[in-house]
Amino acid sequence: MSNVQEILAGPVAASSDAEHMSDLDACAAWAAKNGGDPQRLAVTGFCRGGRTVWLYAAHNPQLKAAVAWYGHLEGSPTPRQPKHPIDLADQMKAPVLGLYAGKDQGITADQVEDMQSALTKAGSKSQIHVYPDAPHAFHADYRPSYRKDAAEDGWKRLLEWLRQNGV
Repeated sequence: MSNVQEILAGPVAASSDAEHMSDLDACAAWAAKNGGDPQRLAVTGFCRGGRTVWLYAAHNPQLKAAVAWYGHLEGSPTPRQPKHPIDLADQMKAPVLGLYAGKDQGITADQVEDMQSALTKAGSKSQIHVYPDAPHAFHADYRPSYRKDAAEDGWKRLLEWLRQNGV
């Protein structure tokens, strides 16, 4: 495949949340068997991967910390995506740092606020940080949406979050 749209329309769209959880479990098991420290398991992801990060934090009790970059939080259930992060806010097994864009046209400020409220209500240590002037995909340095300041600040926050949570 030669471009992102082919990937998104093909294997990404066809993959179910259950497949993503299984793939991440297999990756964690492989890492543990090949020199990785299973006591310091963390995950990060961008866009669809950011959504998957939230789901994985509700799925894997061995996860220590996670960072989701502008992953969708709400949506209508489908057979491939039966639940969304907001549906699982009270089931987080690891703290998630959500990094979101104030000018995201696909993830509204209300959705981000709803997620933060659901996390707070659940007593989660998870937090969301919003970059008010950034668009979706602000960390993608190969796209016009790239915002150097937000991307660099987000990466610093990721490193600090992982450190604070034992990763």
